[in-house]
Amino acid sequence: MSVSLPRSAVLGGSLTVVAVLALSACGAAPDNASTTADGKSAATATSAADFGGMDKLVEAAKKEGTLHAIALPRDWANYGALIDGFQKKYGIKIEVENPDGSSQDEINAVTSRKGQDRAPDVLDLGSSFAISAAQQGLLAPYKVQAFDDIPEAQRDAQARWYNDYGGYISIGCDAGRVKECPTTFKDLLEPQYKGQVALNGNPTKSGSAFGGVYAAALASGGSFDDIQPGLDFFAELKKNGNYTPVESTPATVEKGETPISIDWDYLNAGYAEEFTSKGVDWKVVVPSDGQFSQYYSQAVNKDAPHPAAARLWQEYLYSAEGQNLWLKGYARPALMPAMEKAGTLDKAAAAKLPEVTGTPAFPTEEQQNKAKTVLAEGWAKAVSG
Repeated sequence: MSVSLPRSAVLGGSLTVVAVLALSACGAAPDNASTTADGKSAATATSAADFGGMDKLVEAAKKEGTLHAIALPRDWANYGALIDGFQKKYGIKIEVENPDGSSQDEINAVTSRKGQDRAPDVLDLGSSFAISAAQQGLLAPYKVQAFDDIPEAQRDAQARWYNDYGGYISIGCDAGRVKECPTTFKDLLEPQYKGQVALNGNPTKSGSAFGGVYAAALASGGSFDDIQPGLDFFAELKKNGNYTPVESTPATVEKGETPISIDWDYLNAGYAEEFTSKGVDWKVVVPSDGQFSQYYSQAVNKDAPHPAAARLWQEYLYSAEGQNLWLKGYARPALMPAMEKAGTLDKAAAAKLPEVTGTPAFPTEEQQNKAKTVLAEGWAKAVSG
């Protein structure tokens, strides 16, 4: 939802579309005994209060003992620290499948493995994919304790999904290989960048790539209602030879295959820190002509084989501890304003975020659905040939 990338996430990567069908084989759903305070199935719990409070939720989750996740790379927005922190705190093992998968891969796994014990319990999706999953009836309503502190525009009214962490589309550049690093989308069209500009996946599958096209649209006279200029931009980038279809990852950057990468700022900023020890001078800038901000959303699979652990995972991610771990990974947590007010924000980590000006705006559900339709119909044609 795409950072070590690949998480091709959220909307990408050349991603190993791990043959979902091959992996979705057998395995009946476990006889899950997790219950709420009134003896009902944990799968119907809509808050920790239904379990009788956090202590009872923890107890039920520990009884399950396992959490199934998918498409969570350890080097994506500090997911490694979050996974380790949860396991250490609760003693619940997190099994991550296909860490480099995309948001669409996550949805495919939910639908193809319904009723199986290998189905994912939780999902981390690009916002447009979260909306789609909710519309398909795949998500369980669940309000974390901090639900009311999540900005209203960044949460589903029915609590089927809510934003968690995010950032701005940025341009990362290997200053050791690129003589003059671009700072705007307009710059990317210059002939000196031939064969050097890459996305973090396919925008019809990857959230970061989807954001890249949206940002290009804003930089080219488009709007949240009109992503077509973004498609036209990449068509021109492809035509003049600057665009490369190679999915950008830390590995491709190190090899010199993708010296310029359009990706989330928290991923590019994280790479900069990682690359320093490898002799790569990675510069990161949020382009002034195409500021597009987006968040990834968390959700619980309606048919999660470990429903209590799934809900406890959400509580952990939206705790001050979890939100500050996102921040340490250069991602902007959804609860950042509330935490600043409460005095629980890690100020040192916040000070390291890439600089941006203005207040972020977000496309509506209708606008995102429209943009996805346009991309589905025109992306392949735009960059073919």
